[in-house]
Amino acid sequence: QVQLVESGGGLVQPGGSLRLSCAASGSIFRITSMGWYRQAPGKQRELVAITAAGDMTNYADSVKGRFTISWDNAQNTAYLQMNSLKPEDTAVYYCNADIFTSPTLWNHYWGQGTQVTVSS
Repeated sequence: QVQLVESGGGLVQPGGSLRLSCAASGSIFRITSMGWYRQAPGKQRELVAITAAGDMTNYADSVKGRFTISWDNAQNTAYLQMNSLKPEDTAVYYCNADIFTSPTLWNHYWGQGTQVTVSS
């Protein structure tokens, strides 16, 4: 059993910063990628940022230069540093990871989501 637990969401004023954390726990053999998605009311879930083993990172155009994803491999934890937040960043943010639970068994996991609200 694998769990992803997010934390760090909340209410912030425009221009402010938040740092989200996603801790993976359970029967983990190897994590190959971790990422963040978000879903605003009435909209589809979209990729925000993703990082993979080998230091590959990819960002949505809307967050480039403002958000930074990082991954502590030893702690099985991913972070999303969000700076210069805008009202349009308001959404539920979900952690996502591709995890092997054995040398050959792989699955795609999601966290429960954390609310980020950017408002004055």
